[in-house]
Amino acid sequence: NQLNHFTAPVDGIDLHFIHEMGSGPAPMPLIISHGWPGTVVEFLDFIEPLAHPERFGGDVADAFEVIAPSLPGFGFSGKPPHPLGPRKMAEHFNSLMTDVLGFENYLAQGGDWGGAISSWLGFDHAPACQAIHINIMTMRPPGDPIGAAEQAWAARFEREQIMENGYRTQQATKPQTLSYAMMDSPVGMAAWIIEKFNSWSDTVGDDLESVHSKDAMLTNIMVYLITQSFNTASWIYTGRREEGERILSPEGKRVEVPTACALFPAELLSWPPRSYVERVYNVTQWTEMPRGGHFAAMEEPGLLLEDIRAFARTLR
Repeated sequence: NQLNHFTAPVDGIDLHFIHEMGSGPAPMPLIISHGWPGTVVEFLDFIEPLAHPERFGGDVADAFEVIAPSLPGFGFSGKPPHPLGPRKMAEHFNSLMTDVLGFENYLAQGGDWGGAISSWLGFDHAPACQAIHINIMTMRPPGDPIGAAEQAWAARFEREQIMENGYRTQQATKPQTLSYAMMDSPVGMAAWIIEKFNSWSDTVGDDLESVHSKDAMLTNIMVYLITQSFNTASWIYTGRREEGERILSPEGKRVEVPTACALFPAELLSWPPRSYVERVYNVTQWTEMPRGGHFAAMEEPGLLLEDIRAFARTLR
């Protein structure tokens, strides 16, 4: 409740978003997007340092005006009548930033689905979206990996995904079947969600609480429970399949706005070599982090925060 929450009708959906006005005379507009099985809970302790760096020993010149929406179908946002993929969600978020909030330019940041949405913001909605910062590589170029390093990554990636792809296939093909079970069982939903946080985080000795508190996990789960949004949140996987999966551009176009990549070593989707990434993005900042996993804003907020600030300084 210490943050300011709003809803606004955007293209037929009531979008929920947190809006924190930044300190100083010129805070940069920044939209930060969560993923699945996260919610805006991922950012509750992250927003204030972004918006008010001087309260934490930082420079007020690094302040952001932070907008953190709940994805359509997630949490306190309205439920779409049919599945939406990340490209369509990017349309909603650009409308929120430009039409509703009136920004001429903004920076987009995200991990998980937020990384895909940020990518589409940079691809479809430049120059309003002037740059993106991502901590996951979800998009792909057309064609096969090139050279030994890319081919080795691709083979390793396929091996890694054998144990991680089951939920994704289910939610991309038959999400409603799963949803009836999850929405009728708080314990089942908690197990489904917490397993992802445990598997995808940079834990110590496979101890989830070495990274995430029980309170944080329960708060995130409760958002799904009280809003009854597990079903419509899982639709985003179906939406991406209907949009064309991971390929950004069959013609080989790329995101041309400046792109910062933050590589956390325990990321669910291991990063390809930079040569591969640069076929999708105009990479202007590349940071290999010493630790951290998929939920960077919760696991290593200091590392992520400083990387976003460093990138933004090149844009101000």
